[in-house]
Amino acid sequence: MQNLWSKNFLSVCLSNFFIFMTFYILAVTLPAFVLDDLHGSQQQIGLVTTVFVIAGVIFRPLTGKWLDELNRRKITLASMILFTLCSFLYLAVDDFTQLLILRVIHGVSFGIAATATSAIVIDIIPEERKGEGIGYFTLFMSIAMVIGPFLGLTLISRSSFTYLFAACAVFSLLSFLTGLLTRIPERTAVAVRESSWSWRRFIEPKAVPIAVAGFVLAFSYGAISTFISVYAKSLGMESAASYFFVVFAAVILLSRPFTGRLFDRMGEHVLVYPGITLFVAGMIWLSQAESAAVLLLSGAVIGLGFGALLPSFQAIAIKASPVHRRGLATGTYFVFFDTGYGVGSYLLGMLAAYTDYHFMYLIGGVIVATTAVIYYGLHHRAQRVKQAVEV
Repeated sequence: MQNLWSKNFLSVCLSNFFIFMTFYILAVTLPAFVLDDLHGSQQQIGLVTTVFVIAGVIFRPLTGKWLDELNRRKITLASMILFTLCSFLYLAVDDFTQLLILRVIHGVSFGIAATATSAIVIDIIPEERKGEGIGYFTLFMSIAMVIGPFLGLTLISRSSFTYLFAACAVFSLLSFLTGLLTRIPERTAVAVRESSWSWRRFIEPKAVPIAVAGFVLAFSYGAISTFISVYAKSLGMESAASYFFVVFAAVILLSRPFTGRLFDRMGEHVLVYPGITLFVAGMIWLSQAESAAVLLLSGAVIGLGFGALLPSFQAIAIKASPVHRRGLATGTYFVFFDTGYGVGSYLLGMLAAYTDYHFMYLIGGVIVATTAVIYYGLHHRAQRVKQAVEV
């Protein structure tokens, strides 16, 4: 069996880790920055997230096409340089308009850089260890998911946003430096047969079915990432908010070694259906939280479900697509995932404004439950039909 933990694999994982450290620090702290320092409104909180996600979504499919047709190293490093510059510029923001403009540009660089690292790692991972390798790659994102929010919330509670933005700038610079260390496998550019305006140049059709399931999953996950600190504060458990992400990611960390192997040996279904069940149960439990213990335990259940689903969905999208279009497949999957994240953050936030956070998380759980139907109808059932035909 080929070695998984090569220098290239580790460096691209670290680069992606630092990108997502910056992302998650800002995701949970910018709402407080908008309200406290810029004196913005509740509606503007959602807008800060939405414009970032929209910018990233627009450039993800473009990046997938560029990675399959152009110089992958130049695209990757250029996006990381832009990502780093944007992170430094938060130190100069002093009004909401400046923040929105910066969020758009930062979203563009994030969309390109995150898609590039996710596509490049696929070519680095040995073919027979795809599920395991993608599992460990997303584990680095999961670790960023816990350290980022915890560090961000700790910094704004004990110091100032200046120190917070300085930390983001350092992590972004580290993402660029570790990206420089990665020897990016180059592929021969594939001749493009479709017209320059064909949607197939920007979207991989075979990745769309599972990407739809990813959209629904991210729709509800967006409410967790964006509003958990506000929710905990409304319950009088503000100090528990940062530990929610610690528990969430710790469970993913503990489960990841065997989930990747299960995917490779037993197939995706053994992970996806239990993962959806756990995610839904955790969301419903979260909606009923009245103590810090329940809040944290719900985070553990959601983390176990999310940790099984995210790498499984991404691996399915890649395995379903032609080898020479894996960059597009990765971009396609994350277009849907990021769109769900942005739309979910905004719409569920509006729902919470008219009702409360308890009801918002309850509805989020119900929405995730529909993922099982979507997964069966668009992937599982189609897979069974294909296997029956082949037999």
